[in-house]
Amino acid sequence: MEKGVGAGYPVVDIRVTLFDGKAHSVDSSDFAFQMAGGLALREAAAATRVNLLEPVDVVSVLVPDDMVGAVMSDLAGRRGRVLGTDKVGEDRTLVKAEIPEVELTRYAIDLRSLSHGAGSFTRSFARYEPMPESAAAKVKASA
Repeated sequence: MEKGVGAGYPVVDIRVTLFDGKAHSVDSSDFAFQMAGGLALREAAAATRVNLLEPVDVVSVLVPDDMVGAVMSDLAGRRGRVLGTDKVGEDRTLVKAEIPEVELTRYAIDLRSLSHGAGSFTRSFARYEPMPESAAAKVKASA
């Protein structure tokens, strides 16, 4: 897979106007036009400010009451925003948070370790948000 603008990342809110172009029976092909469009997009992105977006998930974590503080701290360390907590039964709490999807890659393993196997979680896609500059700089450097 090719790295760079649009490769693995959605490109949104873009408008392109074609001012001039010609098709030639020998030199023109669908592939040639796709390459020209890709090169034009890459050149335009280099000349402007590009915001990288990252997927954000809503996470619901069910843990024993005595683990709530540790779970909330762990979520905050993963760039999560805690939305609230709800009491479930006599000794369990449901912690709801929004967290970037990339921060959840090892969450099942880490939650099991943190809660000694007593915690569980569910997640679902919420939306895309602009990536922080520090994280975006790492992605751009690797592209």
